[in-house]
Amino acid sequence: MPFPSPPRTLAGPRRRSLLVSAAGAALLTGCSSGADDSGTTGGSESAAEHARARAASDSETLLRHYDTVLAAHPTLAPRLHPLRAEVVRHTTAFGGSSATPSATATASPSATASSTSSTAAPETEGDALAGLAAAERGLADRRAKALLDLPGELARLLASVAAAGAAHAYLLTESAK
Repeated sequence: MPFPSPPRTLAGPRRRSLLVSAAGAALLTGCSSGADDSGTTGGSESAAEHARARAASDSETLLRHYDTVLAAHPTLAPRLHPLRAEVVRHTTAFGGSSATPSATATASPSATASSTSSTAAPETEGDALAGLAAAERGLADRRAKALLDLPGELARLLASVAAAGAAHAYLLTESAK
C-alpha cells in the first residue's frame, strides 16, 4: 500500500515562521512608548516627537481601516482580529490613542463603519483584504524610509513596526488567494 503524498508546500516563508519572526523582532526591539533620551539633541527631539506623532496617527488611520473592513465583512473577523490587535499595540507604543471603536462592539456594522471611516469598505472580501494589504504595505514602506533619520530607540521601534506591517501585508495577501 503506497503512502499518501505529502501536503502541497508553498514556496517562500510559511505564515507561522513570519508571525514568529515578527513577534521575535518586536520582543528584541521592545515596543515601548517611553521617551528616547539616548543622544538626542534639541532639534532631533522635535523631529523624533514629530515622527512619533505621525506614526501614531498613521496607526490610528490603519486601525480605522481594519474596523471599517470588519464592520462590512464580519466573516473576516477570525483572520483580521489578531492583526488588528497588533495595530492597537503599535498605536499605543507610539503614544497614540487606541480608543477607536472595535468592530466587535455591540453597535451595528453600518454604525461602526460610518463612525470609523468616511469611505465604505470594498464589496467583496477579496477586495477588502487586498485593500488592507496595500495599506499595510504602503505604511511599512513609508516607515522603513522614515527610520533612517531617527535616533536609536525610536528608529528600532519604527523598524519593528514596519517589519510587522510587512508581515501583515503578506498574511493578508496570502489569505486572499
